[in-house]
Formats: sequence, structure tokens, C-alpha cells
Amino acid sequence: MTAVPRLVLSAPSSGHGTNALSIGLLAALADRGLDVAGFKIGPDHVDAAYLGLASGRPGRNLDPRLVGAERLGPLFAYGAEGAGLAVVQGTMGLYDSVAGRPEAESTAAVATTLRSPVVLVVDVAAMGQSVAALVHGFRSYDEQLWLGGVILTQVASQRHETMLREALDDVDVPVYGALRRHELPPVLPARRHGVVPVLRRDGEAIRAVRRLGEAVAGTVDLDRLLALARSAPALPVEPWSPASAAPVEEAPLVALAGGPGGSYSYAETVELLRAAGAEVVTVDPLRDEALPAGVRALVVGAGLPESYARDLSANRRLCIAVAELARTGRPVLAEGAGLLWLARELDGLPMCGVLDAVGASRDGLVVGYREATALSDSVVAGTGAVAVGYKQHGAVLTPRAGQRPAWSWDGGAPEGFVWRGVHASQLGLHWAAQPEIAGRLVTAAGVAAGAEGVGAPA
Repeated sequence: MTAVPRLVLSAPSSGHGTNALSIGLLAALADRGLDVAGFKIGPDHVDAAYLGLASGRPGRNLDPRLVGAERLGPLFAYGAEGAGLAVVQGTMGLYDSVAGRPEAESTAAVATTLRSPVVLVVDVAAMGQSVAALVHGFRSYDEQLWLGGVILTQVASQRHETMLREALDDVDVPVYGALRRHELPPVLPARRHGVVPVLRRDGEAIRAVRRLGEAVAGTVDLDRLLALARSAPALPVEPWSPASAAPVEEAPLVALAGGPGGSYSYAETVELLRAAGAEVVTVDPLRDEALPAGVRALVVGAGLPESYARDLSANRRLCIAVAELARTGRPVLAEGAGLLWLARELDGLPMCGVLDAVGASRDGLVVGYREATALSDSVVAGTGAVAVGYKQHGAVLTPRAGQRPAWSWDGGAPEGFVWRGVHASQLGLHWAAQPEIAGRLVTAAGVAAGAEGVGAPA
């Protein structure tokens, strides 16, 4: 059993301020000295990173499609262990699902699985008494959902706020806060920077989180929200554990692409690698000019932003070191933009040259889940293994796949590259659903036990 006070913050649709409020709520309560934990529903690395920056512990993703609904409770219990409050930020609208499976994959479904009260964040800029009908409809739509109240954003004036509160009082819906139009400012770094400001602990990101915390502390009834969170019943699950396999005897050194504030992978990746016996170090592909001495494997997660292609290309010394690591047969696992980094070039910029492929940026994004089948034996999976991953990219590679493709899925040609110890694909996986990846990679990294690792290029 897990008894952690918890709230799910959601909204009628995207754009109501749920992200800023979730970050601000965590920051405000952390400033009070409360141990808090942040979670993001869905695959989004960026929102999870800022939740982690606000809480002071890793922000984590709860994605029923990527990890399976049966793992949501255990992963939540693991990530929230010891916290005085866990805040779960929803995705899209409360009952929405990208894959058209709201009964299992929406924010409402996750909230029900976690037995958590939901606080609905509502932008009322163009709304009066109709807010009561809107919220009443969301509360009545699913009898299993526990809608505990609302926070109002974009409130125009004191008169407007009074009108809204009276309307919601008539349908017995508590209001935990009402923010004026200037009180939830767009202070977070531009989305194109991805998780980089968090991983670097940039001053702009830190100041933005602090400002959101101050805004929430001044406008939201934190004590009443805590009381609501503490009314959540115990969750009848055992916490997830990364210790899924016996670790190897000798700990190989594995480099994980990231920075001082974490990595481009989901938070569980480093925990699974360590549990499998690896010693894990961080390498910043945008700044570090060499791999740490003795490195036997490299993992580049899907959170690496494509917008930093020029920085990746300019770091020639590290590109040479990565190419040498791959050439010697060491495991190199690259997801998302990591695949583009391993290519010969991207938009005319030279990259690592590990893969005989050329990348080009295009308008629009390719976004969505894929149920993929492995087409080649690799450090990620054996031929025929099935995994669910997520794609979000603008640039594409030519060719799309190598002589040994990584994956296939319905409606698409084979994708990705398997070469020597390299597995590169634009499909991002959540390793909690495939914990064996860590063991396979660590075993492959340790095959050459006693051999000298690859560091800075000569």
C-alpha cells in the first residue's frame, strides 16, 4: 500500500495554464519546505523536466501507452516515495486521448487508476456563469472520476471573480484559486529549447520556476489544496523497482547524454542501468569535447532537441569520439534526434558520420505512438520483439533505414539502423516497459571486460 497525498491537474483542453500551474504549485510548496514530486501524463520530456526542476527530484512520465496501465500505480508509488505531495500534470483535455482510447489512456483514466482527486484548471477569459455548466458537465461525465474543485485562470477583475465563484458555488464546486490575466506570466524558456535549460540549470529556467511559484503562492489556497490531496485514499500497489535482473560482476562505464540537471532519457533509464550493474556518467553532447575515459557504451535519449543541430555539429571532437566508439563495436543507443546526430549530415551540417544517411528538416512534425516489431537483433531487442514507442520529429533521414533496420510497424516502411553495437531510431522507448534493455546494454558493454575504453580523440 502507498499513502501519498496527491492531486491531478487537468483542463477542458490544452492552453488553460495547467503546465504553469503545476510547476508553480510544486515550487510554492517546495519553498514551504514540503517534499514534493512531479509527474507528467504522456511522453513529454519537457514538461516532466520542469516539474523536476520545481520539485527538486526527478520529474517522471506516467504514460499508459508506453509503459502499460498496470505499471502506472507502481511507477507513481516509486517516484513519489517519501513525498508530502505528488502533483500529476495532465495532458490535453481531461477526457482526451491521442490514440482514441480515453477509457484507458486519458488523464481521467490515469486519475482514476491513481485514486486521485482532480483539480480542473479553467481559462475563464471569455466566460461568465457558463463556467458552472462546463465544470458540472466534466464532473458528471464519468461517475468514477473524483473532481475535487477548480482553479480559474485569466480572470478579468474582482467583479468577474465574484460572478464565477457564485456560479460554481451553486453547483457545489470548490474554487481553490483565481488568477488574474497578468498573474500567470509566460516566463518559461521557449519550447524550441526543449529540456536543455533544465539540464544546464540555466538562470532563466530557475528564475521562471521561482516566479511561477510566487504567483501560485499569492493566488492559490495551498492549505485547502493540501487538505484535498491528503484525502486521497491509500493506493493498493507496491512500488516499481529497477532491480529486474542480476547485475554484472564488473561495472562497465556507460555515458548517458545529458547535463548537470539530468539526461535526455526518462528518469528510470539511469536507475535501470545502475541496477543492471553499470557505472553511469553524464556527457553533454552540446558542450563536452570528449567522452569520459573508459566509457564502453553511450545512450542518447529522445529528449535531445533537434533545434540544437548547429551546436551538435560544431562539437567536432565529440563527434569523432562517438564515431570511434561505434566503430570499435561498443554499444551506442540513440533515439529521436540522437539518430540524426549519428548521421553523416543534417541540413548540410556535418554530424558524427556513424550512419551513411543524410538528414533534412521539413515543415511540420511527425508525432504519434507506434507499436513496433524489431527487425534485427541488437542491444535493444531480439528479432521479433514488440515494443510501443513514441515519435516526435521534424527532420527525416534518407535512407530511412539501413541494411539492418531497427523497427517495422503497420503503415510505414522499415525504420532505423542496426550496425555493430549501434541501435539508432527516431522511436523513443520508456525503459520501464522494457527493463531488459538495460541488462542487454550493460552485458554488451561488459563483453570486452578489461579492454581500454574510448575517451578523447587523439
